Amino acid sequence: MAEAERIIGTPDIPDAAGADGAEPPKAADGAVVGSTGSAVDGPAGSTVEGDGPGGSTATGRGRRKILALFAVAVVAYLLDLTTKMIVVAKLEHQEPIEIFGDWLKLSAIRNAGAAFGIGEAFTVIFTVIAAGVIVVIARLARKLYSLPWAIALGLLLGGALGNLTDRIFRAPGVFKGAVVDFIAPAHFAVFNLADSAIVCGGILIVILSFKGLDPDGTVHKD
Repeated sequence: MAEAERIIGTPDIPDAAGADGAEPPKAADGAVVGSTGSAVDGPAGSTVEGDGPGGSTATGRGRRKILALFAVAVVAYLLDLTTKMIVVAKLEHQEPIEIFGDWLKLSAIRNAGAAFGIGEAFTVIFTVIAAGVIVVIARLARKLYSLPWAIALGLLLGGALGNLTDRIFRAPGVFKGAVVDFIAPAHFAVFNLADSAIVCGGILIVILSFKGLDPDGTVHKD
């Protein structure tokens, strides 16, 4: 018997076949399905990975949203920083520039308070709050899968960084610096682009919350 098997040869048995000779189950695209029911190998030999929040696809989406967040933040920060440098160099200690008559002017002032000149006696507290906002946004970014939320948080981050830079580096001292404001509408407080970014980001967050959209991309419907 052994001699006959040596002469005829033993038929090849596929490695992935079961003990009863049945072919292994396959996914719709021809990928071999493992014992756990997940696709292990695609038709061209490529690994098929999950598409959930823990898979590479979701991870890639999360990274793109984080990049979008920081891109918006950088643009908002650089616009705020550039305009403040120009205002300090060209407009400070000068007469206001009329844009739309008395309705809108450019007038450089130093603001020791919060946005729109609120709370000038609490400069250090506002500095700590701005730093706390930046930390919270950085923590939220790890679970970010929503582009609208990325834009909203990017606006908040860029605005907070813009005013925090003034708090740290401008007179009268570190953490007590006065913020440069220059946009002066009629019958309203003077503000800057950082304040505008913070307000726009906050409004967008309120809208997203009312629509039931979470930062991780899930939607809650009542």
